[in-house]
Amino acid sequence: MLFAVFFAFWRFMEIITLIPTVGMLAYFVKGYNDNNMLTPNYILVLFIVAVLGLAWALFTLFSYHRSSSNARFVGLVDLGFIGAFIAGVYYLRFIKDYDCVSLTAGSSSATISLSILGSATINTLHLNVNKTCGMLKACFAFGIMNCVFFLFTAGLALMHGNKSEKEVKKERRSGSHRRRSHSGSHRSRRSSHSHSRAYV
Repeated sequence: MLFAVFFAFWRFMEIITLIPTVGMLAYFVKGYNDNNMLTPNYILVLFIVAVLGLAWALFTLFSYHRSSSNARFVGLVDLGFIGAFIAGVYYLRFIKDYDCVSLTAGSSSATISLSILGSATINTLHLNVNKTCGMLKACFAFGIMNCVFFLFTAGLALMHGNKSEKEVKKERRSGSHRRRSHSGSHRSRRSSHSHSRAYV
């Protein structure tokens, strides 16, 4: 039960962060396609990984009964996604050096009257946000976050897989032990029955 809660929580976190990532990167891919240009690798790699990661997260969340019974397989696939997200983030690593927001002094100024104290002149400031840079930086951050999220789900799935394997082995052992004891008692009944016939 605890596995289900934690697994579902981290899957939701992956989905919540991957949906905007796919949306923003799809915007760039569409822009390059509309201009008949090849999409750069730093966008394309993370876009493909994000789409596949989102599909996998949705599939394993909504078909939870299958994913819990195949927990080790789910864990191994999640480990593969960690490597894929690391590659996507590596291609986009240059964006961390860019400053997407800048403040510039405006051309106009405002004068405020302070009654007895006089007046004060304040220069206006303009906040400039580079949309392209901001979106790429957000995708970079979401990529790093998903490396961590998939690490958690992989660890949970592998631990659950090991536990379920041990439980299956225990069940098999107890089942074979029951069969042996049952067959042993059946044999002893037969032998006592045959002995009683011999003496009669």
